[in-house]
Amino acid sequence: MKAKIKKLEKQARSLEPSAKERKELLEQAHEYGHQFLDELDHKPAYKESDAMGRGVLDLPIDDNPTDFNTLLQTLDSEVDSQGLNPASGKHAGYIPGGGLYPSAIGDYLAAVTNRYAGVFFSSPGAVRIENQCIRWMCNLLGYPKEASGNLTSGGSIANLIALVAARDDSGITASDFSRAVIYTTQQVHHCVIKAIKFAGLGDATVRTIPMDSQYRMRPNELDKQIMTDKKDGLIPLTIFASAGTTDLGAVDPLQDIAHISDRHDLWFHVDAAYGGFFLLTEHGQRVMDGIEYSDSATIDPHKGLFLPYGSGALLVRDGQKLYHSQHMSANYMQDTYQATEEMSPADLSPELSKHFRGLRMWLPLQLFGIQPFRAALEEKLLLTRYFYDEIQQIDGIEVGPEPELSILFFRYVPKTGKANAFNKKLVDAIHQDGRVFLSSTEINGTTYLRLAILNFRTHLDDIDLIISVLSEKIEEIK
Repeated sequence: MKAKIKKLEKQARSLEPSAKERKELLEQAHEYGHQFLDELDHKPAYKESDAMGRGVLDLPIDDNPTDFNTLLQTLDSEVDSQGLNPASGKHAGYIPGGGLYPSAIGDYLAAVTNRYAGVFFSSPGAVRIENQCIRWMCNLLGYPKEASGNLTSGGSIANLIALVAARDDSGITASDFSRAVIYTTQQVHHCVIKAIKFAGLGDATVRTIPMDSQYRMRPNELDKQIMTDKKDGLIPLTIFASAGTTDLGAVDPLQDIAHISDRHDLWFHVDAAYGGFFLLTEHGQRVMDGIEYSDSATIDPHKGLFLPYGSGALLVRDGQKLYHSQHMSANYMQDTYQATEEMSPADLSPELSKHFRGLRMWLPLQLFGIQPFRAALEEKLLLTRYFYDEIQQIDGIEVGPEPELSILFFRYVPKTGKANAFNKKLVDAIHQDGRVFLSSTEINGTTYLRLAILNFRTHLDDIDLIISVLSEKIEEIK
């Protein structure tokens, strides 16, 4: 048996590269990453491909090892040179972020050391780092010291955890779910609808409250609907408001909604995944006044802090409510219960085994300080208003409401022909060109183009190029 064990050990040890091999792998990866970044300004924001990454399938996963250079070549040709380039400053569709370089270093260090950041007992320092990031965000929102939260993979999971916490705090049971009511608007992110399903509330009633001309929830209509539902024997459960809708960037009147929530004793959640970090600016603080009274909020560092994808957060005003919703005990975890100085992420989330994702946030905040982030966000606000003014100089352009944050929508109205068809051709032409990237949306049956400025690499020259490409493509289609 020992001989067999030693034979297997020899094979298994190939999973641990030598110091020389580690250095070679890291140097190759380092060179690949630096070349990508050095050439980023000259890369397209979007590149159509008939192959659609099929070259990846030429490398089956089997018993045969593959040379690292071959893998990097495949990554370059089949992944990083096709489709949307989210790292590009010319990407202004959907909700861009960018991906800070120090965050990649943080991920590398977190993966190499492989600290388990789920339980304070297992890695006190890692948990302190994650909780420090959470406390900083809670302070940003104006939450009290008893607030808590969790670093998630993104807004979808954060919204789900918030809904479950609201459900559990309400005291309703499964027999009440069909009488529960959730209030939001047509502009709510679709992940909230998924969260309602995943939380077992598929039979609950979802009220879409009417919006004003700025696509914001109308508080008086919300108040009336809650009172009507109470009279009808229903159970108002939670309000899902938005601080920067994904589609249009609208911010609901949070102060007024907070008063209504308090009066009717409802859980008040704010989806600030996109807009939350604009609280670092004076403008954002004015627009999102009242968010400090919410019971919970979603905020995505992979948006407004420009971190790589997979960086979300849920913040809860009363951390004990989140703990009581998510905490579970297990016999095999008994050794960990003695360490209680910090709340453990595993007690505040469905996740147990998890990546030490706090390091990708903590490292750049410590390296740069907060001021460059604030400056970048203020720059994005001004760039959006600059575009809003400049795009109207093109004859035939029709714009939506003045942007509250850094998203706006617009369309071209041709003198003849159907506007929707023209604008679909316009966005297709932009994608085929590839120098810049915009996305489209549909509002009340009308097709619009969206501009979302949030990438930290997006600057004035990029916005001028977007305007130039739009003007060029409009003339070509005409």
